Amino acid sequence: MRIIILMAFLLPICGFAQDSLRISLRQADSLFVEKNLILLAERYRIDAAQASVIQARLWDNPTLSTEWNLYNPNRQRVLDVGRGGQKIISIEQVIQTAGKRNKQVALSLENARMTEYEFMDLLRILKFELRSNFFDIFFLQNTLNRYQRQIETLERTVVAFETQYEKNNVSLRELLRLKALLFQLNNDKTEILFQLTEKQKDLKTLLNTEKSVTPLVNETELSRYQLVNYNVSVLNELALQNRGDVKVTESFARQAELNYRLQKALAVPNVRIGATYDQAGSFVNDYSGLTLSADLPFFNKNQGNIKVAKALIDYQKGLQNQKVNTVTNEVAAALEKVRYVENMVQSVDSKFTDQFELLNKGVLENFQKRNLTLLEFIDLIETYSESIKELNRLKADRVGAYEELNFTVGQELFK
Repeated sequence: MRIIILMAFLLPICGFAQDSLRISLRQADSLFVEKNLILLAERYRIDAAQASVIQARLWDNPTLSTEWNLYNPNRQRVLDVGRGGQKIISIEQVIQTAGKRNKQVALSLENARMTEYEFMDLLRILKFELRSNFFDIFFLQNTLNRYQRQIETLERTVVAFETQYEKNNVSLRELLRLKALLFQLNNDKTEILFQLTEKQKDLKTLLNTEKSVTPLVNETELSRYQLVNYNVSVLNELALQNRGDVKVTESFARQAELNYRLQKALAVPNVRIGATYDQAGSFVNDYSGLTLSADLPFFNKNQGNIKVAKALIDYQKGLQNQKVNTVTNEVAAALEKVRYVENMVQSVDSKFTDQFELLNKGVLENFQKRNLTLLEFIDLIETYSESIKELNRLKADRVGAYEELNFTVGQELFK
């Protein structure tokens, strides 16, 4: 069953290089902004919020009302509205007082700005996910390529040992031990393939593509991740200036203030002004008059909504302070992670990888010449494979820590 699963993964990998999207990080960023379906959908929310501002700026429509004589019994006429008949025509316009319209516009404008901040934060989150998957795939593919070379070498060795076993030159124990090592490496390879499949799935979804992605990364691009002239206070300031979620909490606090002012304005009654024409129902024919009306705020002074709005101001300010505290702690933690991983990378001898590669090249040759015992050979193969996997994981962790710092600050710090 394990072999069948492995074969199922190997088949798409064979065609992977032929039909894959080979892109750099910058190209991935551009493709993401252009094609990501969530971002495209979110832009419609911004359009909708901006349309609500247009609506808030509109004046109330005037109200036209008429009263027509249905039946005149004196003249025995239906709808007698001509000379000698009767009709009333009135028109009325609501005049908003206490600056209600301007306050509603200000609230809608702030809500539209908040929608843009939410878009900024979504972009920040998805971009971090994109870059995390991008670099994880790159380093996993590096590990997979090394494993594949080891497996191919070991497969040839197993074939050679089977030939020697048939000639009684090696023992069954030695042959089975080599096959067990090959089985272990194939299992490790399968686990890497599982991880790659998950990462590819997420990255393809973010880029809105059906092709597998082959990240193009060079040492120059990796070397730009350097922590220079940044301390916690500077990064905190940048985070509070740039992060969309911080701007959203600030916007909620401003909306609470604006809503409080609006609710106080709503306690002031609006004025309705209009004109009336009465053909024959008043003390004179063809009567025209001016109308003026307003509600009397004896019972409902909007006091409940005003109290709610005032309480929400304190609530939103509390959330805003909590967000500032959270962001401060996130920045400090992200910076610490960068320092930890850099210390770990610096502790690895720069010649370690080259020396290990050189040793690995001579392992098979020395084993074939019987300069190495079977146990020494197996130990070196296992150590090499595990070290390659850990080295690539460490490199991925290093880039991931810097990208997390970018994510936490809300700005690309390492260009």
